[in-house]
Amino acid sequence: MKKTYSIKGRLRRLVTGISIVLVVVLVSVLLMLGSYSSHYERLLHNVTTASEFNREFKDTIDQRMYYYVIESQYSQGLPIEEVRAAQILAKALIDTTTQKNSRQAITSVLDLCENLEGKIYQIEKTTDYDQRLTQLENNVYVLTSLVEEYMYTYLYYEAAELNAVQQEVARQVRVEIGLITVVCALAIAIVLRHSIRLSRSITGPLEEMCGRVENVAGGDLTVQEPVPSEIREIHTLSEGMEQMIGRLDEQMRESRQRQESLRRTELALLQAQINPHFLYNTMDTIIWLIEADKQQEAVDMVSNLSSFFRHSLSRGEDVITLAEEERHVRSYLQIQHARYKDIMEYTVDIDPGLHDAMLPKLTLQPLVENALYHGIKLKRAKGTIRITGRLEDGCVLLRVEDNGVGMTRERLSQLRSAMERQERVGFGLSAVNQRLMLQFGPEYGLRIHSEEGLGTTVTARIPYTRKEAVSR
Repeated sequence: MKKTYSIKGRLRRLVTGISIVLVVVLVSVLLMLGSYSSHYERLLHNVTTASEFNREFKDTIDQRMYYYVIESQYSQGLPIEEVRAAQILAKALIDTTTQKNSRQAITSVLDLCENLEGKIYQIEKTTDYDQRLTQLENNVYVLTSLVEEYMYTYLYYEAAELNAVQQEVARQVRVEIGLITVVCALAIAIVLRHSIRLSRSITGPLEEMCGRVENVAGGDLTVQEPVPSEIREIHTLSEGMEQMIGRLDEQMRESRQRQESLRRTELALLQAQINPHFLYNTMDTIIWLIEADKQQEAVDMVSNLSSFFRHSLSRGEDVITLAEEERHVRSYLQIQHARYKDIMEYTVDIDPGLHDAMLPKLTLQPLVENALYHGIKLKRAKGTIRITGRLEDGCVLLRVEDNGVGMTRERLSQLRSAMERQERVGFGLSAVNQRLMLQFGPEYGLRIHSEEGLGTTVTARIPYTRKEAVSR
């Protein structure tokens, strides 16, 4: 009994020492991750807040001031509210910005907005037409350009800092994992050294434990029953090792979940991007309509464009109702129909009972854009885009069909393979498919069917999740 007690005491001290080291390593890892997580969340908040800055700030201010100066019938008064909105956003960012270059940029935005407001009021007090035009060109136009430039400079520095923090976290995680691996290896070596001194009565259980350790080193993190032994100390040691394996497996799953969360954040930022060529072409069409004295059609197109961007922003929400997504895609189709009415017709037939279904914003618009530019425009005759939405087997199926040029079997096979490998492809469908899979699971996403000369059908399959369920 005395010998048994001695072995128990030695193993107890050994396990206690190993546990202390593991706790110290674990605490240091948690403190490190907590520090970087706080920094990362602050930077992400700044980038997200700054992204709410009106991308049309310069054009809006310049146009409204020009109409005001020339006393146009389209004048809507002084754009003071837009300037003050930019000031409020800049003040909010100053409170959470610590990086020197970023703080200088956002401080400059605030100062420029205050100066811009003063110049606007100066124009209001000026009665001479030529002086007002001079002030408009030399003051307002210059200041709006600087405001826009410094805001984008702020976004650049904050995004760069965000990327640096992410890389540093990845590096630190690798270092800590290496440290944990070294500590575990040392602990195992010590256990093996002491096990050699034990009697033959416990050699068998120790050899089984060594085999278990080798399996863990080979990647088997399945929690198993402790090694059976008549020695209580050995049984306790084996049980503690299995608990450690379980914790390590849980930490690895949590690490994978964090990586997936980062990917979701990056995709959410990409959702807000709008093709600039679409905006340029739309503005050119509006100018053409005005020059052609088609005032009402120009007003309708401006209204549709406003609705399109309003729904694109969606109050900063990444997941919206199908009703909002339908209004957004209708605005897009109405704009494109005004430009391509000689070659394009469209129909939208979505079951009203599905309007409360939730889905990531900008799901339908890229599919419709793909149908127009890669299907209808390449056809030598007038084509039709048809959008439908139905509930089947508890899932919402959104289909975008066109009778355009379609795709060859080889091109269709390449496109499907690229989407399965989550590669970016020229049609712009991979990003939509990846967002749906990350949001709802791998069993959801896009399905593509196409025949050369007959057209293409893209089906988005999502679960029927109602707005009330998401709110809860």
